[in-house]
Amino acid sequence: NGPTGSGKEVLACILHDASPRHGGPFIAFNCAAMPENLVEDMLFGHDKGSFTGATKVQPGLFEQAQGGTIFLDEIGEMSFHLQAKFLRILQERKFMRLGGQKLIDLDIRVIAATNRNLKNAIAQRSFREDLYFRLSAFKLTIPPLRERPLDILPLVEQFINQQALEGQPARLTTEAQQLLVTYRWPGNVRELQNVIIRAMVLANQGPIDSQ
Repeated sequence: NGPTGSGKEVLACILHDASPRHGGPFIAFNCAAMPENLVEDMLFGHDKGSFTGATKVQPGLFEQAQGGTIFLDEIGEMSFHLQAKFLRILQERKFMRLGGQKLIDLDIRVIAATNRNLKNAIAQRSFREDLYFRLSAFKLTIPPLRERPLDILPLVEQFINQQALEGQPARLTTEAQQLLVTYRWPGNVRELQNVIIRAMVLANQGPIDSQ
């Protein structure tokens, strides 16, 4: 749980990379990104002939994450109908493709994230209480970036390494580091990442300075 842009997906990647599943896939999906009928198809996949235009078997994201991790962002936006299906998957570790006849065993780690207060959503009957308790067996809360300044420079290093496809990674001057650490970051980790990408373009492989 944490505010928008606070780095929930970054943390999910770190958890995956540090786990015995690091050699498996990491699949990320935003539950608020598309209509419910498309979300169901994306997550569960479908069998050939399950609907008009289904000309072949299409594995869903759960199946694609076998042996690895699936990260479900904005879980609080998942429809009540899909929450029930998802809860059953968590309980049974099995699922069925849309139009399928066979249960498929799942071996995945599930990490879910939200910027909403799910206890309030439960009170408003928009989120299932049983799913909440299943997901919150191990809960992590990420505060805004301004409340964890010691994370800023390690995140900067990570973003620089991600962008440095060739040659030496960019270097930050002491003045630039100080400016990054003391800034309030209203846009959280997402804003920091965008600033670093822009700074690397403007620096043109030179040191990143405060100007």
